[in-house]
Amino acid sequence: MAETKTTVTAAAAKTTSHQGKKSTNVFALLAVPVCLVIAFVFYIYVLGNPSNFEGGTVEGHPVSEGIGKWFGTVYKGGYVVPVLIATLLTCLLFVIERAFYLSKAKGKFSGAELVRKVQYHLANRNVEAALAECDKQKGSVGNVLKAGLKKYKEMITNTELDTDQKLLSIKNEIEETTSLELPMMEKNLVFLSTIASVATLIGLFGTVLGMIKAFSAMSNSGAPDSSALALGISEALINTALGIGTSAIAIISYNYFTTNIDSITYAIDESGFTLTQSFAANHK
Repeated sequence: MAETKTTVTAAAAKTTSHQGKKSTNVFALLAVPVCLVIAFVFYIYVLGNPSNFEGGTVEGHPVSEGIGKWFGTVYKGGYVVPVLIATLLTCLLFVIERAFYLSKAKGKFSGAELVRKVQYHLANRNVEAALAECDKQKGSVGNVLKAGLKKYKEMITNTELDTDQKLLSIKNEIEETTSLELPMMEKNLVFLSTIASVATLIGLFGTVLGMIKAFSAMSNSGAPDSSALALGISEALINTALGIGTSAIAIISYNYFTTNIDSITYAIDESGFTLTQSFAANHK
């Protein structure tokens, strides 16, 4: 009975330890509202600066040359523009955040190289050297391999379990550590996948509003209001360009990151296979 209680307590402690690593995604919660505020401030005070327009008023046409011409033209896209700018800023923010995290997850050298080094040390029955290589790699593959190697080392001296049970124990440790590493690598990618489709729709919404204004100008009796017609078409095209551009950045970034995650996942799977095969061959 005492033995059962000890085992259960240890398992519970282990579960609690793993659960303690979960944290609230404060970065994601703050990113969207902060980007919205920045976008509206930029739209009103930078794009809408009176110096960007003829006559020094936002009701006038954009100035004919310089950066003010472009700022004034974008401002004329209407109030969908700051929403699209906020979407673009959010996209860029998550691209930078994911790029920074995945560069750390890759480690100092590739996972495939680490697996080869660990294979060599395990073939020489030098578990400590293999653990040292994991510390040098400092990536997700290294973290998973290190956890597996610690269990590997523990199973070498274990006399209570048979070989199959020891192999299962090593596998479980690797799977448990992997289940903690993978969500961290995929974290916030949902924002990029959402932006990839939503940005185009927001741009399309702005385009429709611009075309409504354009057709409204054409429907006036007599000669159409050429200024209102041009403004409506300009608004439509500006929103289209911003929406498509933001969506393209999100799609390219998302595919790039998922490809990197797949390569890390493959190296993790290879490392788990290496450990179990090595144990089965050297410690029957």
